[in-house]
Amino acid sequence: MFRVLLTGDTMARAGRRVLEERLFDLRSQREIDFVVSNVENAAGGFSITPRIAEDLFAAGVDVMTSGNHIFDKKEILEYIEREPRLLRPANYAPGVPGKGRWVGKVKGVPVAVINLQGRAFMPPSDDPFRCVDVQLAALEPSVKIILVDVHAETTAEKMAMGRYLDGRVSAVVGTHTHVQTADEQVFPGGTGYLTDLGMTGPHDGVIGMQTGIVIERFLKGIAPRFEPSEGNIKLNGLIVDVDEETGKALRVERVSLNHK
Repeated sequence: MFRVLLTGDTMARAGRRVLEERLFDLRSQREIDFVVSNVENAAGGFSITPRIAEDLFAAGVDVMTSGNHIFDKKEILEYIEREPRLLRPANYAPGVPGKGRWVGKVKGVPVAVINLQGRAFMPPSDDPFRCVDVQLAALEPSVKIILVDVHAETTAEKMAMGRYLDGRVSAVVGTHTHVQTADEQVFPGGTGYLTDLGMTGPHDGVIGMQTGIVIERFLKGIAPRFEPSEGNIKLNGLIVDVDEETGKALRVERVSLNHK
C-alpha cells in the first residue's frame, strides 16, 4: 500500500506555518509516503516565491501544485522553469513557463502528479479534459499511481473531471474554493475523490482574508487590498491509500487538523 496526503490551498504565512510545524509529525504518525500541496496562495495569498517554495520542500512537501495565482509574483517565472516539483496547470497555453506534470519514483514506486485548471468562472485556459488525455498518454505504462489536482471554481466541473478519469487515475482532488467539501469517496473504477481539499491556513476570516476588508468590498465595491487573516489555523486535505500494483484507491480519509 502507498499512502498519499494531498493538502488544500496553502494560504499565506498561517498556512506555511502549519505545514512547517505539523507536516513532519503527521507524515511519521500516519506513515505517509508522499505529500502534494497546492501553494498558489502561499505568499500573502498570491503566488509563491522561491524562498517559500524551498522552505515548504524542507518542511516535507514533495510536489507542489498551483492555479490561477501562480504567476502573480514575477520572481517565480525563472524558478518554476528549473524546479520540476513546482507545477502550474498543464492546460495553460504553449510556451508558458513551467510544466503541468511531474513524474518520479518514491521508494522505488513510479508516481505522477498532474495539475489542471477549470474553465468555468476562471481565467481563460485550454480544455482540461482533452489536456488530461494528452498528459496520461505521455506516461509510461509502469506509472500506476497518478494524482490529479483540478484547480476550479465549480463543483460540477471538478466532479465531472473525477468521473471522467475514474479508473484511469488514483485520485482526483479539487482546489481553489478554500472550503473543504464532505463528499470524499472512492468511485466505482477505483479513483479516490474529493471536490475540494479546503484551505491550509487561517479560517477566522473569509476564505483566508480579513473579514472586514472583504465585507467592505461587498458593501461598497471598493476596499483596501485584501490582507490575509491569521487565526483558527487548520491543515485541510485528503489521505488516499493506493494499491501499488494497480494504482487503484483503496480508501480515502478527509483531514482537518487544528494547529497546535
